[in-house]
Formats: sequence, structure tokens, C-alpha cells
Amino acid sequence: MDYLFRSEGHRLICEYDSEQLWVEPWGRDSLRIRATHLAVMPMADWALLPAAAGDCQVSSSGRTASLVNGKIRADISAAGKITFSNRQGRILLQEYVRNRNDIREFCSALNMDAREFKAISGGNYQLTARFESEPEEKLFGMGQYQQPFLDIKNCTLELAHRNSQASVPFVLSSLGYGFLWNNPAIGRVTFGKNITEWTARSTPLLDYWITAGDTPAEIEEAYARATGTVPMMPDYAMGFCQCKLRYQTQEELLAVAREYKRRGLPISVIVIDFFHWPKQGEWRFDPDYWPDPEGMVRELRAMGIELMVSVWPTVDKTSAHYSEMLQKGYLIRTERGIRTSMDFMAETVFFDATHPGARQFVWQKAKANYYDKGIRLFWLDEAEPEYSVYDYDNYRYHLGTDLEIGNIYPVMYAKTFFDGMTGAGQQNVLNLIRCAWAGSQRYGALVWSGDIDSSFASLRNQLKAGLNMGLAGIPWWTTDIGGFHGGNPDDPAFRECVIRWFQYAAFCPVFRLHGDREPHAAPLGVSGGGLCSSGAANEVWSYGAEAYAIFAEYLFIRKRLRPYITRIMREAHERGTPPMRPLFYDFPADREAWNSEDQFMFGPELLVAPVLYESARSRKVYLPQGSLWRDAHNGQSYQGGQWVECDAPLAMIPLFLRDGAVLPIKE
Repeated sequence: MDYLFRSEGHRLICEYDSEQLWVEPWGRDSLRIRATHLAVMPMADWALLPAAAGDCQVSSSGRTASLVNGKIRADISAAGKITFSNRQGRILLQEYVRNRNDIREFCSALNMDAREFKAISGGNYQLTARFESEPEEKLFGMGQYQQPFLDIKNCTLELAHRNSQASVPFVLSSLGYGFLWNNPAIGRVTFGKNITEWTARSTPLLDYWITAGDTPAEIEEAYARATGTVPMMPDYAMGFCQCKLRYQTQEELLAVAREYKRRGLPISVIVIDFFHWPKQGEWRFDPDYWPDPEGMVRELRAMGIELMVSVWPTVDKTSAHYSEMLQKGYLIRTERGIRTSMDFMAETVFFDATHPGARQFVWQKAKANYYDKGIRLFWLDEAEPEYSVYDYDNYRYHLGTDLEIGNIYPVMYAKTFFDGMTGAGQQNVLNLIRCAWAGSQRYGALVWSGDIDSSFASLRNQLKAGLNMGLAGIPWWTTDIGGFHGGNPDDPAFRECVIRWFQYAAFCPVFRLHGDREPHAAPLGVSGGGLCSSGAANEVWSYGAEAYAIFAEYLFIRKRLRPYITRIMREAHERGTPPMRPLFYDFPADREAWNSEDQFMFGPELLVAPVLYESARSRKVYLPQGSLWRDAHNGQSYQGGQWVECDAPLAMIPLFLRDGAVLPIKE
């Protein structure tokens, strides 16, 4: 088969039978590729921002075509196969074709195409995109998966959201390219040793973006230009955030805030968790337990503490707004069965965040009942959304079926509050949210890793998840310190776990203590905000004297580092630089740095080596080549390019300063 080639401006269009293939520049050193079998190419940009055409060269010989945009080149064969290479001519990525249509390509009896569209009822297609695999390649990014791998080569990942799983489909390759699967459909990707396959279960088109760069930083910055950067982080978000499941009353929360101030401990944010409302979907305080929100906000602000309030997207069928939202089409729909999408504490349905009217409706309720009372921080929970049953084929949104566009939900949920808050005049918006997709960062999304287990194994998973989230373009990220599920503050084993987690979290983008501790306290009442029980105490003084002393030390380390944190947050805002990143990000020429998966850089000057195993009191640390490293605890210096054995007593984790950097780790 022979494709026909033509150009429209800087866009190269390739056609054969019913397929249209578009290859065009999309930002510096970057290309966007789209293909469809529909009569008209769908035009949604999804994660991508509009891009200027740039300076590129399009050429065609009649039987082949090419497009060069800065450091990246795409060559399209007569049979339609695309090969991407860098400016040195080295192949970065090429489509996988095994068929007999053209012996000039890869003659094979397998009859497998690179772009396979299988028609399904309703007009969409099941899509598979295939690429050749380089077995020694290392791959990073793709968001947050609960697994112990930083390098995701040879992994299969579900392209779907779940509680604690955020699919953010941007991957960074050690070969020198970044690849965004710009399709919010439910699907799967396999980064196999023999083949890479991306699938979408229902979609009208293939859509991806690829960039080439000489360093990981170049690639990340190109991706940030293409999809947006976070706002500048507000100053209070760089400090310590106190949270638990759940403060049950206004007086309880204020008593905790007052105790932090009485002890002279740094605290910037305190959080009101779920079920402070009369019913889900009413987005207001239950006055029986929270009688004076304005007074509460004033007292907290006088103490230098910002208040964060939890918001859920669930709407109770017996709540005040359910009937109106149902009538106006503001709720997600089910294709079969009862219209209940979550049954926690009530039969509820999620509001449809893809519907602009629904977004406006929810924001107006939140504005009247929270924002106008002085609250400037929201916790957007249940953002996947968390279906009681993850039957993705059973849900439909304003923009399409869950199978077709479902992964966009957390982006639109974040946009609901971002648009409302910026529309009200607020700058530097930040909201905590439990899920993200590509582009979420530009709506002020601070993602946390969900309802994870309270264990050392879970801590090890979070380290990898946080680094990959940063590389996937989500630089604001945090965890529930100590994990969410379980953990008794009086248990010595859990105390060790939460201490090690606290030390690690002091060097995460956001430093936040949360969890559902045992044993639970009884509910306060039989209706509204009194229905839900509360976990055990979860303040820094809840874990005994030894833990308290360690926690206090790291609270003050975090406080002293605020000027440095401000600098690295500005880099995230301006260039998309992840505040915490693997060693190879700053040391791409060091081969050993690409193998390191259990330590990281917090900004360009501080290497952090958390202790990740129970009873460990020492650990090995790799110090990358090309720099001089100084132990932040004892002042000893080391040349880079070597492993060192470090003491790590319970009160300390290894920290190293780079090339004479002066940071106030010690008072």
C-alpha cells in the first residue's frame, strides 16, 4: 500500500483508504501525531495547550515524507510507518509493523499493523498503537502506581484511575525522548521487552505527542510548555500540614491548633476532613458541630494557620440538591442497573465534572458555604472518581462514555475549583486532590497518593510513586505520613514506621500528616456530621516522647528550608522542574544514577536517602559523579561517583549537600 502525502502549512497529512494521519510540530523539538478513520479529524486538545507552529521543515519525495522540528525528526514510509530520530540521526522510537503489504518495510506473515483500529458498536474504535522496543531502555513517569518499581520498563500499566492509582500517561525515556499518550480513554500500556503497546478501549482517534531532548530536564521542560505548569506555590503550603481522620467538631480542631502554637511548633495548615456536612452533596458545614466557620477561620489566621476543608463529588439521593442536579443533567449516568456509583454512608451519585453547568453549580455552593466564609484551600477527595465497582463500561458523562473520556474526570474536578477561585480573584491556587491526569498541574492540583497501607512496604512504594509523578508532570505531590489504613500510635513497630515516613516526608513537595489511626472513637451522633466515626489521635505528640522529639526536629528543618523550598517551587512554576526527582535528572551522564531507585534529589542541592526498612540503622548511599558531597549531619566530604555506608540511627536519615551548598539542616 502507498500513502498519499500532502502538507497544509506545517502539518503533514498522510492518507490511505479511510485513514487520515497528521504529523505536525507542537512546540519546540516536539511533534503531535493524530490518526483517525472518521471522515473528520476530532479536534479536542485534551492535555495539550495550543502550540505555535514553530520553525520546521516538511518534505516529500512522493513515496516518503519527513518533518523536522528542531531536535526531532519524523520519517514516514510509503506504507505509513513512522520513525522518530534525533538531530544526530539516532532512532528514538519507531512504529512496530509486521505485515506483507510492502516488502520494502518488514515483510512478515504476522500481518500486524502499527495503528490498529477495530470498529465497535456506536462509531468508535478499539485502538492499539504498537512501537518497537529497545530492551535496554529505561522508562520513567506514567503517574502513580502502587508497585515497587521506578523504572517501568517491562511493566504493564492500566490506563485508568483507582483509589491510590493515578494514570498520567507521560513517559520519559533514557534514549532521549518523552512521549505523551494524549487520550483520556480507559486502556492499557505494555512496555514489553519485545514490543510497546498502547491500547484504548473506545476512542475515535490516535493522539500522541513526542519530544526529543539532550537531557531529562530538557524533555521535562518541553512537556511542561506543552501541557502547562503549576501556579507558584503559596507560602503556607510549603510548611507543615496537620490532618487526621477526622476532627469531629470545631472546638476539637481549634484545640489542636492552639496546642501546636502553645508548644511553639511550626504549623501552616490544619484540615477538616470528610463528613463535616449534613449530607453528601450539600457542600456546607453541619452547624451542630461547626457552628461558627467565620470565627474559626479568623482565629486560625490569627495563629498563622490556613484552614483546608474536604469536599467530595458525591451527591446523596436524599440531599437538598439531588433532584435539581438530576433534572439538569449534572450527575454521571449508568448504562445499566441502579443509578448509584458509590454507596459509602449513603447511596450517592458523582456530579459530572465534565459538564460546565455542573462545575458552575458545585462551585457556587462551595463558594457560598466555604469560600465566602474565608476558606481558601480545598481537599478534593474521591477524585478518580472512586466507584464502588470499577465497571468503566457502565458509566457515561456529558463529554462521552467513561471508556472514551473517563480519565479526564480529575482534571475537570480540579478545574471546577480552580476556575471558581481564580474567578473570585485568588492567585496561586492550590488544592489537595486524590487523582490527576496529564494537565491537572495547571489547575493547581496537589496530588496525594490515596488510601495506602501503613507499612514499610507501602512507604517504599510511595517513594517510587512520587518520583514518577514528578516526571509525569505533576510536581506537587505528597502522602499520608504513616500511611492511611491502620496504625496504632501506641504500637512500637508502627511508631518506627511513622518516624521514618515523617523524616522522608519533610523533603517531599508538601509535608502532611494524615491517617486513619486505631482504635476508632465512636460517632458523636445519629445524623449529619455526627454519623461518621473518628480515628485515634494523630498529632505529633501522639506517638510518645522519643517520636515527638524526632518529629519536632524535622518540623524545624522544614521551617529553616523554606527559602530553599521557595526557590525550587519557583522552578516548578516557571519551568516544570519536579522538586523531588531521581538522581539521573541532575546527573544524566552518570550511568549509575539511572539505576538508583531509593534516594532522590530535593532540588538541585540536597540529596535525600530515606530509611525504608524496619530496624535499619544504616544504609548505603550513592553519591553521583561530578560533584563534591558533604554529609549534612557530620560535615564529612566525599568525591562523587562512589557508594558510602551511612549511619542512620532512628533520629536521622542520610542527607548530603552538593558542591558547597549551604542549607540550614542544622540549626
